[in-house]
Amino acid sequence: MISYRHILAIIRKELLQLRRDRLTFGMIVMIPLIQLVLFGYAINTEVRHIPAAIVDQSNTDVSRALVQMVEATQVVRFESRFATVAEAEGAIMRAEVRAAFIIPKDVSQRLVRNPAVGARFSQGATDTTARPVAQWIADGSDTLVAGAIRSLRTMPLEALLRQPSTRPTPTFEVALFYNPEQRTVVNIVPGLVGIILTMTMIMFTAAAIVRESERGNMEMLIATPIRPLELMIGKIVPFVGIGLIQVTIILGLGWALFSVTTTASVWTLLVVTLLFIIASLSLGLVISTIAKNQLQAMQMTIFVLLPSILLSGFMFPYEGMPEGAQRLADLLPVTHFLRIIRGVFLRDAGLADVLPEAAWLISFAVLGMTIASLRFRKRLD
Repeated sequence: MISYRHILAIIRKELLQLRRDRLTFGMIVMIPLIQLVLFGYAINTEVRHIPAAIVDQSNTDVSRALVQMVEATQVVRFESRFATVAEAEGAIMRAEVRAAFIIPKDVSQRLVRNPAVGARFSQGATDTTARPVAQWIADGSDTLVAGAIRSLRTMPLEALLRQPSTRPTPTFEVALFYNPEQRTVVNIVPGLVGIILTMTMIMFTAAAIVRESERGNMEMLIATPIRPLELMIGKIVPFVGIGLIQVTIILGLGWALFSVTTTASVWTLLVVTLLFIIASLSLGLVISTIAKNQLQAMQMTIFVLLPSILLSGFMFPYEGMPEGAQRLADLLPVTHFLRIIRGVFLRDAGLADVLPEAAWLISFAVLGMTIASLRFRKRLD
């Protein structure tokens, strides 16, 4: 027969143990609360305020009015001005902006000669060849961002011309760089490198220190002359090789199954991937020095993993998130790595082009290793 007294005793024991385990109890309450508020507020598939650049070759009242009309849509936010198209293309490659608005010198004449919007504006116009009023060049690797830019193609210009139009026609030409076919998998495969490495690297090392305690090896480590920093380095080095193997598998299958190829330098890919692997492993070590057991380590890993997937720009455009969520995303190593890997893999960016993001990963890795070493020394004390 089942004894209900025994069951109640076990329930009481588990509740008491849970109450004493403040970290686990806090995670039970805080994980759903924070995740709901954070993701409900931050996740937005309607892209707005895309950072863009202007190349105004006309520099007239018409071109300035055109810029104001585009900016009024709130789809883009003009952050830079360049003198040449080549400079704008370089900014897109470095991910400084996601698109550039090219206004030609003869924009006024193009407006007049466009049969859809300007034939009645000038009865004396004899050239009725439809020509784009201006041009957008955009980073097509992110299909949501590219779709938002393409939505500006049919922007009406009646307000600028002060004339009604009887039929809508494209007013701007749109050229998509790096992914003109708009294949989603082209953007997903490099992103999966960051997400899978985040998941595995943090998970492997998050339990590294607590595992030593649970197996009774901590006393042996205390008795040895090994230094905390030496222990931290020794813990992560084996997983660096594992991470490189995973990257090879992901990119190899991406090429074999989805025909996702790159012309990027193998050495550049190797360097930036190593930086991210070390940064992720250092974060896992910090978690390992905070957690008291492997269960807590796994809970904290999930707490980091969910924002890494949803806020880093892997699933939803970074530009579509509110500013507060963007600042939080900037604290995650995977956010910076996704910018790097997509720049290198898709846009053939060089190491110098992604240097600010790479420097951030280096700083994060150094800080993480330092914190993990200091906290482990405290445990030895």
